[in-house]
Amino acid sequence: MNRPDGLPALPQDGRILDARLHLLDRQLLSDTDDPVGTIDDLELAGIEKNDPIPRGTEPPTVTAILSGHVLATRMFGGQPPRSRLQRIPWTVVRHVGTVVNLDATDVPFDSQWREHWLRDHIIARIPGGRHAAQ
Repeated sequence: MNRPDGLPALPQDGRILDARLHLLDRQLLSDTDDPVGTIDDLELAGIEKNDPIPRGTEPPTVTAILSGHVLATRMFGGQPPRSRLQRIPWTVVRHVGTVVNLDATDVPFDSQWREHWLRDHIIARIPGGRHAAQ
């Protein structure tokens, strides 16, 4: 049976997302709408790396979002070390739109560690850098 747009009916329930279009490089917002990082990679289930995907195979599902600072590896090539990527379970995702909203979770978001380090070690040493302007 075909859908109204002429495409074949979906074989499963749920939402189909294009990883490049809907997920990668999207900003992550916490349950309080604070930015906690960007989506840099995805962890998938139902597919093995370098294995061919036979026709009729169930589509893979996203099990986790990986977030971290990967700008240098994007510019110069390579992959960031897995230890620098933070794993956020997909079950924490509340909504996917122009940003990805997360539910309240006990996962500590350490994706802003560079900003915190710069604030504590560089900005704090600048005169007036420890308090707001008056």
